[in-house]
Amino acid sequence: MSLLRHLSQRRQYVCHHCVRRQHTSARAEKPEGPGRGWVIEEGDAAAQKATWAEQAGRIKAGQQKSMLSVLEERGFVKDVAGGRPALDWLLTEKRIAAYVGVDPTAPSLHVGHLLPLMALYWMYLHGYHTVSLLGGGTVQIGDPSGRTTARAPQEYNTKAMNVKIMGKQLRTLWTNVKCLSIKHKYSQSIGGKQATLNNIAWLRSLKAIDLLRTVGSGMRLGSMLARDSVKVRMESSEGMAISEFSYPLFQAYDWWSLYKTWDVQLQIGGSDQYGNICAGMDAVSHMRKLPELQDASSGEEGAQVETYGLTTPLLTTASGEKFGKSAGNAVWLDPDMMSSFDLYQYFLRTADDDVERYLKLFTFIPLKHINLLMGQQRNDESKRLAQHILAKEIVELAHGAEAAKKAETAHKEAFSHGTNTFALGALRSAMSSIKTTESPVTRPEDALLLDYKKAYAASSAVHTVSGTTHEQPKENSGNIVTLPLSLLQPGSFPRILHAAGLASSKSDAHRLIAKRGAYVVVPNSGSKENPTALQWINIESSATADPKYFLLDFDALVLRSGKSKIQICHIVLDDHPDSEATHQRDQSDK
Repeated sequence: MSLLRHLSQRRQYVCHHCVRRQHTSARAEKPEGPGRGWVIEEGDAAAQKATWAEQAGRIKAGQQKSMLSVLEERGFVKDVAGGRPALDWLLTEKRIAAYVGVDPTAPSLHVGHLLPLMALYWMYLHGYHTVSLLGGGTVQIGDPSGRTTARAPQEYNTKAMNVKIMGKQLRTLWTNVKCLSIKHKYSQSIGGKQATLNNIAWLRSLKAIDLLRTVGSGMRLGSMLARDSVKVRMESSEGMAISEFSYPLFQAYDWWSLYKTWDVQLQIGGSDQYGNICAGMDAVSHMRKLPELQDASSGEEGAQVETYGLTTPLLTTASGEKFGKSAGNAVWLDPDMMSSFDLYQYFLRTADDDVERYLKLFTFIPLKHINLLMGQQRNDESKRLAQHILAKEIVELAHGAEAAKKAETAHKEAFSHGTNTFALGALRSAMSSIKTTESPVTRPEDALLLDYKKAYAASSAVHTVSGTTHEQPKENSGNIVTLPLSLLQPGSFPRILHAAGLASSKSDAHRLIAKRGAYVVVPNSGSKENPTALQWINIESSATADPKYFLLDFDALVLRSGKSKIQICHIVLDDHPDSEATHQRDQSDK
């Protein structure tokens, strides 16, 4: 049986009610005293301890891979702080808790955030306790790691919106992870728990004198000055603010708070977090020995109670290009900032040299199935089977199973007849969706958050596709751009391509047209046998080429750049609320 048939027989959709029923025992409870973040009934604790001992026996006998080996096989491990053998032993012997911290510097996570989080999700699937920590407090300071300049200051209201949006997104990701664990048939009885916390809960009441007396007394100035992020900034004309220099103290205090309340012994982060993680390990070890912070467990020593760090590699493509918003090519996980269709299309364009690695990093598909899939891929690479499964799995993780299925269906409809035709049904389905969302938002707060996310995506995202840079249009809703009717004048295709986000400028659009890389769908161009399969033609550079001639259903224009970058344009009258921003943007580029 082929892998595709095998995957298709699995449950494609798992509702939230199923997750709640099957994961009631895996929800994190509120802490009830020091070191009691994870509340486990006495009977359950005994059973889980026995199960863990049996699993440790299988690992030592070579019958089962250790947790660290699983993470290494899938490509999550770059460096281990505290020693690999010691961490491997601890993960085998003890159900420890681990955490990943994320500072909400934007209204959405991007794909670059997923590597540490995916490592955390894998630990959860293997029965470990896990914490995703939102840096609602530390974002007020700003992490200087990996930066050559200070972060641009944000208003308090902006930071508050980022915290609210990203907190909801982290919880949504956990729901989707649990759905995917059921889909891929991972054990639901092994007993792992998860919690999503915000460090403002303890940093709000932290006094400066307490921070310096506890954490500060255990951190040495020499080691802090020796960090690359500090040395680079100190050698620059800008220098480094005391607030940024002190950031490791607050991150270390986070770990101490998680250690004493949630028994967190492992921090997972990106490669740029190695210095902060090491500083946190030293701080926790120092604070355990302070007389005023000691409790009944403070006298314990050895690997059973030590802290460790694990960093994930920098996420790059085979060509060396970096993922991440600071690199100018952010792939946002929020559906309001990057639609499910666009996210699906983005990963569908993954290079053959990258797809196997991304399947290991971004999906929960077992390695044996990935190996089988790559064998099928090599038999006929033109079908891009691996890219299709990768794209659907990532959309399912970020947006949910229903959104992933719709994105897959939309792609099939758009390309059901190859690159020579476009399905009219796909256009009408997309337009029906956008017109439904045009109904007024009932809550002003929701409308404000939505406008903020769209504006942020428009101002910061520049996506690199097939070597060509495209500016993300400001009026993008889903995969549809709203354009005013007045923009459609004879000879205006370069302006339209730019406004639609298929070219970075009008001059770039002229070059795209000259190279015959720009296309438009022709109305009523289907055959008698298949009248809804409309034809693509090259956009001509003639000054008399009239875009109005290509309107579909009176209010849509469908454009394409290259082989697969499709953009549907919703054409509205100039007094339509959504047309004003497009007009101003177009005028400013003249």
